[in-house]
Amino acid sequence: MTQFTHHNTEGLLAPTMAKDFPNLHVIKSEGLFYFGADGKKYLDFTSGIATENTGHRHPKVIEAIKHQLDELVHGPIGIINYASIHTLALKLREILPPPLDCFFFGNSGAEAIEGAIKLARHTTKRPYIVSFFGGFHGRTMGALSVTTSKSKYRTSLPVGANFTYQLPYAQINETPEGLDPEQYWPAQLEKDFERLFNHQVAPSEVAAVILEPILGEGGYVIPPQSWLKKIREICNQHGILLIFDEVQTGFGRTGDWFAANRFGVTPDIMAIAKGIASGLPLSATVASQALMEQWTIGSHSTTFGGNPVACAAACATIDVMQMEDLPNNAKVMGEYALNKLIQLREKHACLGQVRGIGLMIGIEIIDPITKQANPEGLMDILHRCLDQGVILYLSGNKSEVIRMMPPLTIDKEHLDQGIQYLDEALTAYEASIMTGGV
Repeated sequence: MTQFTHHNTEGLLAPTMAKDFPNLHVIKSEGLFYFGADGKKYLDFTSGIATENTGHRHPKVIEAIKHQLDELVHGPIGIINYASIHTLALKLREILPPPLDCFFFGNSGAEAIEGAIKLARHTTKRPYIVSFFGGFHGRTMGALSVTTSKSKYRTSLPVGANFTYQLPYAQINETPEGLDPEQYWPAQLEKDFERLFNHQVAPSEVAAVILEPILGEGGYVIPPQSWLKKIREICNQHGILLIFDEVQTGFGRTGDWFAANRFGVTPDIMAIAKGIASGLPLSATVASQALMEQWTIGSHSTTFGGNPVACAAACATIDVMQMEDLPNNAKVMGEYALNKLIQLREKHACLGQVRGIGLMIGIEIIDPITKQANPEGLMDILHRCLDQGVILYLSGNKSEVIRMMPPLTIDKEHLDQGIQYLDEALTAYEASIMTGGV
């Protein structure tokens, strides 16, 4: 096993990149685990931020990568053509909801979003984009113009050139008492759009509405199905394209191939990445052939997008997910984990709302006395979990939500183990509050 040698590299890596939690030095990964340079084995409940859905270094994915390396490593598509990109397109067409059957491949989720926005503006000849508060779509300038999960991402960056507008995202826990969320939020949405169209921008000037069907970095917020259906209806009414950012929700994470399938709402354009290639850099902007054909040749291009090795890994990833029925496993194991976590609320006063769909579970950490968001407590709990041997991650506007997103290969035994570690960390944290240790 390769040893981790820590050379004197202080200052060589940009802190904004290299100082995230937990900054754990690892020497290997395998299945559900990272192996630390400290000699410890860590149960990974992050999947590389919802990316290695097939688990770390799945043998069939590694085999496909090695085989492709023996044949072709780089291709700029268009200059040359190669089999793995075409095979991948065929496989994706089979798992995406129709009519989404045409692909522009990039390297990252942000690139897929950039492509989606460009495609929408290019084909509609309209300038404006509507997004939703709490959404995270990337940190490149176009993607950042529709990102509002945290204001710090936009600090000192005059993004959007006044070509974007934001509306409230449906928050079921904010539904007025006694009202049905499935009725309340679509009605609120209609009012929000009516105000927007009456006071700020005419619908005939809006190219697209973009949103995450489930908020990711914004706190794993799940909207009512009727709210998403109402967005589809409003877009249809005004000739506005609907873009789904399925960068995090895609490839089985929600218990189906895509969240669009779980909600029964099909967008005009979809951005996909993360779980597509089990950790290799790959993404796609997806639309119908009819829409893609309106994108003038050469108006958008790429050097590394759709890399042959990444495409081979993606083909193997889809094969593995089908053979091992991983979307369904995510659904079954997600329901199991969610029920166990809801039971934990009975014994831990620092647990707020617990919500999830598939293996995309958010756990709010609150102050036991004030019941307000508690980001300091969350970080304490994450560190205690790390000491126990499980890696979890944070999300939410105030960094108050623990993000649980294990590989889709997870089983009950390891879910129980990870949740037990979390339970012990919560118990230790609450004890430290009682003794004045925090």
